[in-house]
Amino acid sequence: MEQTAEIEQTVETVFRLESPRIIAAVTRTVRDIGIAEELAQDALVAALERWPRDGVPDNPGAWLMATAKHRAIDLIRRRETYARKLAEIGRTLETTAPPVEPSAPDDIDDDLLRLVFTACHPVLSAEARIALTLRLLGGLTTPEIARAFLVPEATVAQRIVRAKRTLATKNVAFEVPYGPQREARLGSVLEVIYLIFNEGYAATAGDDLLRPALCEDALRLARVLSGLMPKEPEVHALAALLELQASRSAARTGPTGEPVLLKDQNRSRWNRMLIARGFTALARAEAAGATTTTSGPGPYALQAAIAACHAHAHSYEDTDWPRIAALYAALAARSPSPVVELNRAVAVSMAEGPAEALQIVDTLKTDPSLRDYHLLPSVRGDLLLRLGRRTEARAEFQRAAELTQNERERNLLQARARACAP
Repeated sequence: MEQTAEIEQTVETVFRLESPRIIAAVTRTVRDIGIAEELAQDALVAALERWPRDGVPDNPGAWLMATAKHRAIDLIRRRETYARKLAEIGRTLETTAPPVEPSAPDDIDDDLLRLVFTACHPVLSAEARIALTLRLLGGLTTPEIARAFLVPEATVAQRIVRAKRTLATKNVAFEVPYGPQREARLGSVLEVIYLIFNEGYAATAGDDLLRPALCEDALRLARVLSGLMPKEPEVHALAALLELQASRSAARTGPTGEPVLLKDQNRSRWNRMLIARGFTALARAEAAGATTTTSGPGPYALQAAIAACHAHAHSYEDTDWPRIAALYAALAARSPSPVVELNRAVAVSMAEGPAEALQIVDTLKTDPSLRDYHLLPSVRGDLLLRLGRRTEARAEFQRAAELTQNERERNLLQARARACAP
């Protein structure tokens, strides 16, 4: 029984890592995202049935991919005659290589990127585009997406179901579009890549703080986009932001996977190559922005500039906190959000003191979207602790620990609460 449970856990872990690629590859075959997701789930069921009996294959991801593709072929054979379908999609269907398609000079043969742009089609609302892509590409569950958007789970579930139905009924092509169509979807695509990276950088739930595979996918997609759209400042800015954030990954956890706060991180473990790439991408964003007619830097450029301030600092105390606070103020004016305000409060606490920051945080306590957001009481607890109000700080850390669904964060917050005891 114990061995079976371990194999089932392996199946679920591998599927979570590989499902975006499986769905993307199968969508290219069946041209229907909803059906592709169902076929990927069929492959998961097959693995749960066979692996406990036959053992885990040497390459479990390839096994799941092959199983899903074979089921796609079987589905096509049932729907239409085999010969007719082969004539339509090519004889490469039964191989692992994708079918050859005509390409334009700025085309890119990347199923994951195709999946992002397809799921971000303008026939869907902005909320539906993002929820669907996070579900398919990020492998996020409905509760995780709901938490990322601070909305009810039922709302997210309805968006996803309706989005898949709309794409199917509208016969949306599985492609990376060109020209104005690409630009029209760009905002949603950038937001999706950003949110996928964030889930990898600080997992909403689970036993681990990081989900590196999601960070790697998001970073790769951002790099691809920056090459695909070299004149778009926000594309370069997003790439810069992700490079700079990713540079800290090795220092964000300790030997046993426990979270390490920014002020306690060993900055010699920050990846200097990624930092250099981030600075280069930020310079490209600034150069591209200087040639556009937009008014000032966009939200990703502002966030990248904040990340650059951290990367430039040799220590937490040496950080240019007044500049970071000013950048957050500009970001709040450009893209108002209670989460941005909460982050601004942290910067203000370092630039002006915890009392000034606590006033900002206290204005957010009644915001309904932050009611179950664990970082609100976490930040408030830190500010109260710095003000010497240990009993109140302890209560805030305990509440934050109750709200988070990530085991590593919960352990950290509980430890901080215990440290506040008299």
